[in-house]
Amino acid sequence: MKGVILAGGTGSRLYPLTRLMNKHLLPVGKYPMVCYGIDRLRQGGITDILLVISKQSAGQYTDFLGSGAEFGVSLTYKIQEAAGGIAEALELAKGFILPGERFVVLLGDNLFMDDLTPYLKQYLQQPQGTAKVLLKPVEDARRYGVPVFDSQNTGLIAYIEEKPEHPKTKYCVTGIYMYDEAVFDIIRRVSPSQRGELEITDVNNIYAADRRLSYDVLKEWWSDAGTFQSLYEAGEKLKNTLP
Repeated sequence: MKGVILAGGTGSRLYPLTRLMNKHLLPVGKYPMVCYGIDRLRQGGITDILLVISKQSAGQYTDFLGSGAEFGVSLTYKIQEAAGGIAEALELAKGFILPGERFVVLLGDNLFMDDLTPYLKQYLQQPQGTAKVLLKPVEDARRYGVPVFDSQNTGLIAYIEEKPEHPKTKYCVTGIYMYDEAVFDIIRRVSPSQRGELEITDVNNIYAADRRLSYDVLKEWWSDAGTFQSLYEAGEKLKNTLP
């Protein structure tokens, strides 16, 4: 399998820090945030990784990460010219993902302790053309995409509600997704949302409607480090996890 880390975006919730640098390069413990996603992929046996980044921060990424050799991986870079949504950023992986290949996508601000290996193995046993997302129970699911489970098929998601006022479950869909090349055809079927972006929830809901979206639940700590409080907590949690 290959890995894709989406590390563009403006990081508006972390302004004015993100006026200085891209959100995914902000320090978490001893390292920039993006390094933890790279390490999680490497631990799961994935060493061929695409980083989708913004052009404003491209030089900072390449200066620090280079080829990825220092981190035990091989990095490829692609530029997302403007913030057009997660699904638009994911579409840039077309060409990096070859026919028949499967891959895992991480949002660069998703930080977690789980070893991805068992989840990747389970996904590889699924039929071609299916997808998998990882979930996590949270205190306030209204902030996230919330899965509603398929009552007739254990292990499948019926649909995902984006930031619902009254969540039907206590789980959120984390920024960890698994696909094969079929996802690029599905992205082409998605229309821009009201905010003018191609939404990953719309992509996943197409899979869900066809009963092709499975899930598993992360067992250990997880955070989307998109606020000052979560960024601080992540630094404390992860400060000794990389050498």
